[in-house]
Amino acid sequence: MISEINQTPKALRIHIGVFGDTNAGKSTFINAITGQNIALTSPVAGTTTDPVFKPMELLPLGPVVFIDTAGLDDKSELGEVRIKKSMEQLEHCDAAVLVINGNCKDAESQKKYAELIKAKKIPFIAVINQIDGKRNETDFSNVCPEVISADLADKEQIGKIKEAVIDMLKDRIEDPVLTADLVKPGDIVMLTAPQDIQAPKGRLILPEVQVLRDLLDNGCMVMTVTSENIKSALESLKTPPALVVTDSQIFAEVNKIIPPQIPLTSFSLLMAKIKGDIKGLVNGASAIDSLEDGDKVLILESCAHHALDDDIARIKIPRLLRKYTGKELTIDNVSGQNVSLEISQYKLAIHCGGCMVNRKAMLSKQKMFEEAGVPLTNFGVCIAYMNKMLDRVCY
Repeated sequence: MISEINQTPKALRIHIGVFGDTNAGKSTFINAITGQNIALTSPVAGTTTDPVFKPMELLPLGPVVFIDTAGLDDKSELGEVRIKKSMEQLEHCDAAVLVINGNCKDAESQKKYAELIKAKKIPFIAVINQIDGKRNETDFSNVCPEVISADLADKEQIGKIKEAVIDMLKDRIEDPVLTADLVKPGDIVMLTAPQDIQAPKGRLILPEVQVLRDLLDNGCMVMTVTSENIKSALESLKTPPALVVTDSQIFAEVNKIIPPQIPLTSFSLLMAKIKGDIKGLVNGASAIDSLEDGDKVLILESCAHHALDDDIARIKIPRLLRKYTGKELTIDNVSGQNVSLEISQYKLAIHCGGCMVNRKAMLSKQKMFEEAGVPLTNFGVCIAYMNKMLDRVCY
C-alpha cells in the first residue's frame, strides 16, 4: 500500500503501448526494458489476454507506463474482443512499440498494424525480436522509419532500444502547466478540501494532492481548510492569498466568502486545463442554454466508484441542470474510460475532471465528441457556467 502511495499516478505517466502478434515477444520486450520479470511470458500463444500496465522510471523521460497488450492476430474464441481492447489502448498512448517475431516473414501484416498506429498520430518504433539470436532477413523497412533488430535476451542490445524509445519521445509536447501561470514563488494559496460523505476517509482526493504538490514545487505556501473555516482562515492572514482553489461543488458558497479581487478556481477546472482542451470545454458549456424538453445529456466519469447520497454525477449536476434550464431532460451516466454507446443521440456531454486518465486519452475523447457533433464540457466548467461564474474564475 505504501509503495502505491509513493508512486507517480498512472495518469501522470507517459504511456507507451506495446503491440504485435501473439508470441511476438511483447511481454519479453517489457521485461527486458524494465530489467524485471514483471510480465508473464510463455511459448503458449495468447498468454497476455487483457492490457496490462507496467510502470517504471525511464530516465531522462521520467515516470512512464508500458502497456502490454494481447496479440493482434489472436485467433482464439475471444480473439476479436481482445484485439479490440488492445486497439483501444492507442487512444491513451503517447508513443508505441511494434514488436515483430524474429521468425515473421509477412511484412504486409506488420505494415497494417503500423498504419493503425500512424492513424493515431503518435511516434513509434518497430523492434524485431531476434529469437535465439537468429537474424530475420525479411525487409521491414516499409513498416516503420526506424526498425531495430535485437536479441531481447542480450542486455547490451537492450540499451539501444531504450535509447530509441527515449529518442522518439524527445520532441513530445509538454502538458500545460497546472498552477505555474497563476502563482509565483512565495505566494500564499488557500485550498478548500471537501469533507462531505463522498470525501475518501483518511486521505485527500487525487486532484487535491496533485495541486498541492504542484504549488509546493512552485515555491508557494499552501494552507488547506474546510469550507466552514474559509472566513476565519482569511482573517488570520496578514496578506490575502494569491489564489483560492476549491471544490467545484461549493463554487457559489465559496464565492460569497472570497473577496472578488482574490483569484478563484477549482480542482476540476485545473484538471480540465492539463488533461484536455480547456477552451473547447468552456465553449461546450454554452450548449446548456440550448437544451430543450426531452433532450438527452450524457454525464461521464473516467473512473468507476460506488455512488453515495448526493453524488455529484448522478444527483447534484442533474439537479442543477434541470433547475438552471427549467427543462425535462433525460440524463444518462456512464463510468469507465471507454465510451461504447451511440453518442450522437446526446445534445450535451459533461465529463469529470479526468484525474484518472492522461492528456492523450482526454484529447482523444474530446475529438470523438467533436466529430459526432456533440458539445462536451467538464464538471467544474459547467458548474461555474450555471452559477454565472465563468468570468469570475481563472484557469
